[in-house]
Amino acid sequence: MEDYRRRAEHFLTAETQFHLGMMPTEQPHPGTRGLAEILQQDAAAGIRMLQAVDWDVAARARQVLASDEFEALVGALTEALVGGRRVCFSGCGATGRLSIMLEAIWRNFWLDMAEQQPEAAELAATIGDRVISIMTGGDYALIRSVEGFEDYISFGRRQVLEADLRPGDVLVAISEGGETSSVIGTLLEATERGLHCFFVFNNPAKVLAAHIERSRQVIEHPAVTVIDLATGPMAVSGSTRMQATTTELLVVGSALEQALLRLMPRVLARETLAALPPEWLRPVDAAAQFEALLGDLSGPEAVETLAEWTRIEHELYAAGGRVTYYADECLLDIFTDTTERAPTFMLPPFRKSGDTISPPSWSFVKDPIRTTPEAWQKVLGRAPRCLDWQPADYEALGAAEGIVADPPALGCGELMRFLIGREADPSRTEVKPNAAIAVLLSPELRGPQAARWQTAFTKAAGTYERQLAVVIGEEAAEVQGAALTLHVPCRLGDSALGLWHRLAPKLALNTISTATMGVMGRLVSNWMVNVECSNKKLIDRGTRLVAELTGLDYATACVELHRTIAEQQASARPGEARVSPVALTLQRLQGEESR
Repeated sequence: MEDYRRRAEHFLTAETQFHLGMMPTEQPHPGTRGLAEILQQDAAAGIRMLQAVDWDVAARARQVLASDEFEALVGALTEALVGGRRVCFSGCGATGRLSIMLEAIWRNFWLDMAEQQPEAAELAATIGDRVISIMTGGDYALIRSVEGFEDYISFGRRQVLEADLRPGDVLVAISEGGETSSVIGTLLEATERGLHCFFVFNNPAKVLAAHIERSRQVIEHPAVTVIDLATGPMAVSGSTRMQATTTELLVVGSALEQALLRLMPRVLARETLAALPPEWLRPVDAAAQFEALLGDLSGPEAVETLAEWTRIEHELYAAGGRVTYYADECLLDIFTDTTERAPTFMLPPFRKSGDTISPPSWSFVKDPIRTTPEAWQKVLGRAPRCLDWQPADYEALGAAEGIVADPPALGCGELMRFLIGREADPSRTEVKPNAAIAVLLSPELRGPQAARWQTAFTKAAGTYERQLAVVIGEEAAEVQGAALTLHVPCRLGDSALGLWHRLAPKLALNTISTATMGVMGRLVSNWMVNVECSNKKLIDRGTRLVAELTGLDYATACVELHRTIAEQQASARPGEARVSPVALTLQRLQGEESR
């Protein structure tokens, strides 16, 4: 039997716990059938179709925000922070980036507090360190996906040990599907270490417990509080970077913000509290505010702007061009979206400085003011935390032979090779067409850094063929250095942690990146035909996609997909652009059928 057949047979018989077709997040949404074709005919109509699914988030969030489980989360976060304990958010892929974001917005609040209220500086430094995050693969995975790490429970356990989490701390483990092995590993280790544990996910708990043993272990664990955010299928089948992580950001971010509201009167002096903006001290009806944001973004002017943004990016990419985003407050939001485009749509991932072999990414992100080390400090609110595991570590963790023999370079030195700062990067302009696109929230245009930032952007963008800007928020204003400024009108809201400043750009970026790829033909209907197959979940998703679009049974589709993967591995050349094995399998099978 050929090697690829053996691998397929092993996946079919021994990896059934990664066959996930029963999960709603992996199924096509009935409201977005024909999405790709509609986007290609009328981008605005396709965008409205995408946005309609976000209302599923609003309905479910309203229920969860009023639940006992949500109140338990707020209470646990508050008591840990008041008591000098730590709070840790853990995730993988999109939820790992979400975990980093939750830590960053917490840290940045206290950094700003220390700067604006010097009398509270010492306290702010202490409390700011009480929230941390665990990203499967470390901070390196924020900007470049680490293949296969999510498949290991042992990796999650190890990262909890390295974080030195202790009894009385709180772990909030976040998994879009509710079955990610590495995230479940953080929970298993945390329960054994006596932490207060919460498990947040987006599929029905009963479905997960009935079909996925590793999920059942933690869902039914007496020390774990379950927060089930299931909203149904995603706008694009399996694209949990969209509605799933939006729900998680809204719910878990709201819990952290409510904990902060309860914490501040207990730790800050009366004079310090009086100096804070009053809206920072008032509870927010998060469900109502989210619905208002959705309404704004689905309004005619916002939709037309998003459609125009989609048209511009499509023209650049279709001509072989490159986009470089410039940002300040939105740096982390853009990193999250652009990094997730690579495995979702099989685009070249971000390329390190000095790498002349790998193809440059279609899009990149830069800070025009700071150096790269300073920019990473700005993005994270702290120094990077990366993994420096050696072959012996991976062997002890039960990693695959390939990882043990050739461990990925994930250390801080490697992270610094991604030049996200003001340093010149000729790879962004050596190919034409190219464009610099500033992405700003409207309050940034009147903030203390506004003039300095726009001057720096003007200088940096001058080396590009096109200079554009997108302003998200209430106010429309021209951005210095941009020949064209697009305005996405929406109410951002104001709150202590700036949660709405994160939700608005997330929704906008998710929409335009998905719409652009749909216009470019990287979707079929509402399926991701150009998906990567870098872990077991994606192999299963690719198999189901091949079966769906060809009419083959699951087992035959699995064999055909493994055949393509084997052929790709045998013919791979350094620096060659990657092509989705799913797309290649479909092309081959459809070609064979036509002969």
